[in-house]
Amino acid sequence: MNFQTLKRNQLVDEVVVQLQKKISSGDLKLGDKIPTEPELMEQFGVGRSTIREAVRVLVHAGMLEKKQGYGTFLTASSTIQEPLDSRLRRAELLEVYEVRRMLELEIAKLAAERRDEDDLKQMRIFLDNRLQAQKQRDMTGFLTEDIKFHLAIAIASKNTVVTDLYRTFTSVLQDALHKLVSDTEVHNPHDEIHENLYQAIVEKNAETAMYWTLQNLDGTVKAIKKALE
Repeated sequence: MNFQTLKRNQLVDEVVVQLQKKISSGDLKLGDKIPTEPELMEQFGVGRSTIREAVRVLVHAGMLEKKQGYGTFLTASSTIQEPLDSRLRRAELLEVYEVRRMLELEIAKLAAERRDEDDLKQMRIFLDNRLQAQKQRDMTGFLTEDIKFHLAIAIASKNTVVTDLYRTFTSVLQDALHKLVSDTEVHNPHDEIHENLYQAIVEKNAETAMYWTLQNLDGTVKAIKKALE
């Protein structure tokens, strides 16, 4: 049995992620002093240089503050400084989907209210391409066109902040989504749901668009839970 050898930067990343989780969970609170280097070395089972580099990363990000002669402390701005994509990548997959669910419901509502003919043309193209890729069992192409379709809906919302947020979520979830669509036992393409969502946006029916968005996302969450069993 072979395992991939961990490089030093991978160890550093793992230490950083675990420390960030302690912060998010409240185990480490604002103003708390983090464990000493020897304590962290023992708890993580890594060398001093790895701990120092991980702490340096968090200090640079503004999450920790080193006080000479006193130790390293959690700063008041720790929850604000971390980039969104970094925060999403260390979150549980279902947590990310819960937030995405809230975001996409608003996107569907705004898109139904604000879409124009160019938006509809783009959605139709991506939806047709999505179906064609599925028929050809091209899962990479299917996922690409699926993402393009949902991004076109976000663009139709005419809210650039929402669109950028959706792009960030999609980037973070792409690997997980690829694994999901490749698993034929749990993957359901929801073709009818996507078509109904598109028609609701065509008809400018915000309530119906939100309904079909919810059906799609809840179905995906069920598939994720099944895949994780």
